[in-house]
Amino acid sequence: MCVGANLTIFSLVDAVLLRPLPFPDADRLVRVLNTYPKAGVIDDGASITNYYERRGNISTFASLAEYRDGTAIVGEPGSTEREWVTRVSSAFFATLGVNLVTGREFADADMTFEADHLAVVTDAYWRERLDGAPDALGRTIRVNGVAHVVIGVLPPTYRFLSSQAQLYLPLSSSPEQRGPDRRHNGSSTHMVARLTPGTTLAHAEAALAAHNTAVGAGDPQTDFMAAAGFRTAVVSLHDDHVASIRQPLLLVQAGAFLLLLIGAGNLVNLLLIHASSRAKEFAVRQALGAGRLRIALEVIVETTVLTVLGGLLGLVVGRVATGLLGTLGADHLPLGAHVALDARVAAFGLAGTLVLGIVMGLPLAWFCSRQRLAEGMRFESRGTTPHRAAQRVRHTFVVAQLALSFVLLSAAGLLAASLDKASAVSPGFRADHILSGQLSLPSQDYRSTSDILGLTDRLLLTLAQQPGVDAVGMATTIPLSGVNIKSSATAKGYVLQPGESPRGHYSDGVTGDYFRAMELPLLDGRYLTGDDPMRVAVVDEVFAKHYWPETRAVGQQIFQSSQEEPDEEAFTIVGVVGAVRQVDLTTAEALGAVYYPLGYRLTRDLYLAARTHVDPNSLASAVQRAVRQIDGDLPINNLLPMEQRVEDSLMPYRSPTLLAALFSVVAILLSAIGTYGGLSYAVGERRREIGLRIALGAQPGQIRRLFLSLTARLLVAGLLFGVTGAWLTGRVMLAILFDVQPFQTTIVLSTAVIIVGVSMAACVLPTMRATRMSPLAALAEPQ
Repeated sequence: MCVGANLTIFSLVDAVLLRPLPFPDADRLVRVLNTYPKAGVIDDGASITNYYERRGNISTFASLAEYRDGTAIVGEPGSTEREWVTRVSSAFFATLGVNLVTGREFADADMTFEADHLAVVTDAYWRERLDGAPDALGRTIRVNGVAHVVIGVLPPTYRFLSSQAQLYLPLSSSPEQRGPDRRHNGSSTHMVARLTPGTTLAHAEAALAAHNTAVGAGDPQTDFMAAAGFRTAVVSLHDDHVASIRQPLLLVQAGAFLLLLIGAGNLVNLLLIHASSRAKEFAVRQALGAGRLRIALEVIVETTVLTVLGGLLGLVVGRVATGLLGTLGADHLPLGAHVALDARVAAFGLAGTLVLGIVMGLPLAWFCSRQRLAEGMRFESRGTTPHRAAQRVRHTFVVAQLALSFVLLSAAGLLAASLDKASAVSPGFRADHILSGQLSLPSQDYRSTSDILGLTDRLLLTLAQQPGVDAVGMATTIPLSGVNIKSSATAKGYVLQPGESPRGHYSDGVTGDYFRAMELPLLDGRYLTGDDPMRVAVVDEVFAKHYWPETRAVGQQIFQSSQEEPDEEAFTIVGVVGAVRQVDLTTAEALGAVYYPLGYRLTRDLYLAARTHVDPNSLASAVQRAVRQIDGDLPINNLLPMEQRVEDSLMPYRSPTLLAALFSVVAILLSAIGTYGGLSYAVGERRREIGLRIALGAQPGQIRRLFLSLTARLLVAGLLFGVTGAWLTGRVMLAILFDVQPFQTTIVLSTAVIIVGVSMAACVLPTMRATRMSPLAALAEPQ
């Protein structure tokens, strides 16, 4: 069980943290991102302009590319589906070091809207959708209503990070989108580069800093961005992708390792008891000429064989448990979809059990080889006083088990408290009875603002008439969707104080009854409505308090840019709403948010929010039909209740908590077994002593106190070490705890009560057996 748990968790750690990305010289692949820390924007990707300005001009990069994940409508009219696609620049696959099985990758000439009707497909797409046809090149795939010609097929082993995309399209752009004024419009576009041999991350960042200085000379945005702390960071592509899950995974692996140590300690204790019963055998063998080294080696070999057999059983358990990791959300982790207990993990596990067997055999070998001949001949007698060395070693392992169980249980308590705190956080809106979904409008069919607004108006009108719908609206993003758009907004008349930097703000376009559908609390003024004839906006309380701490925000004006513009470009604030948790429940970024009418914050990627008085899932099919009635080729996907999005955002807290709780239960059981086994053997080997005490008039209470005091001494030692370990563990866990102190008195006391209760329960039967022992039977046993 302990080995299986470790192999299961290690298979996840190996797939996510240890295994390199499946590309040649993957350690040279980096992600390049713009960051504005003083403005609260840590990761803003890299813009199209950045790509065209940097490629070929950064000596530390052997190659450079960009990509953008998204969705597209794929299929023939009447049978379309929304699928994940990735749009990539030229040299994307070359940068990764991937050679296409057939065909070619995109060239510079394909990166325009006039010439971008091309596609590269994965091997799976080629086999499933194109029937594995040898003549797949030149065939067409209808994407967003436009025929795209297949020009390449990727190898079967290809996978890019955690992407689900099976279609790759050109990351096309216009000359205007590549201009200097778009230099800081990174948003959802990501840059990947391959370092030249011998180049470090620091060297690459220095080269980019020099390049940014050169291209920014004379740019009116330069001073503003410098005040926001702008710089370009270079990070390992693999490390950046798994950064959010690294600490929780290492914590879970540490918990599994503690469980293994507890199990190993339990086994060593039992083997010591077994070795004690073989003391006479070892003494006879020594008398016949067997050396201590020979006996020690035999004991180590026996122990190693036992642990290797346990490791083989652990492989079976681990194989089954690895398949169940998906129920804990492992497949939603970065690179988590590729978890497998393969030959690499199995070999590591068997090697680990071999080492564990040797380590476990050392105390046994020490004990057996130190037996003196006379003591060994006498030691087998069940009536003699126990060998002190063996007793100390066994007690040491019992104390270690108790201490490690205390650490594991207290860590589980901290995680549970953290999960409870996170679950109690209000997302800023009422999540119950909301159905949410995503629409991506193809540019071929929705070219203009009027086309997009016409669709949203018709769709909202149709959905509002559906039975069970109370309010429905649309927005460019919704909370906890994984999409968080930040941009500049300037308050009219606001002057930055010395040392203050510009701020990035969450920015959304909304239409319909979005605020009522989400039930965002209205703090002042009014919501936006579809009938607003002028440039108006709603801001959240964080935005309002930052710019107008002493007065009302309603009636003030803002600009949708990084600087003040002519008055006719201003938006008048008509309402203030409560702040919402955009990223997850535990991330409280005090950036502020601005909500504009959809027509002024236009995008073809839209989210739907419908408040219902029935089960939101029951309306999913009706929403699908309503969309198809308006546009037969337009699917809506990612239809989820908002409560599920809230629950999913807690997955990084829930999964480690469940695993830690499971490990704790097993650890407590193992500790109870270890305590019970040790005391049972202590009673057995002291039978004659107990019988003599009873014959001389000792009362059952005195015998009971004899073993209860032994248990109490072991408990006190285990608790002292356990509390110290719990304090150290809490400090290590501090970075992943939410609103919980690393040392909680309540949790420590509760843990102590559980450990004491379980240990005392484990000593009941041995103690009762000692008090009921017959002195005649005990004294009559041969020595």
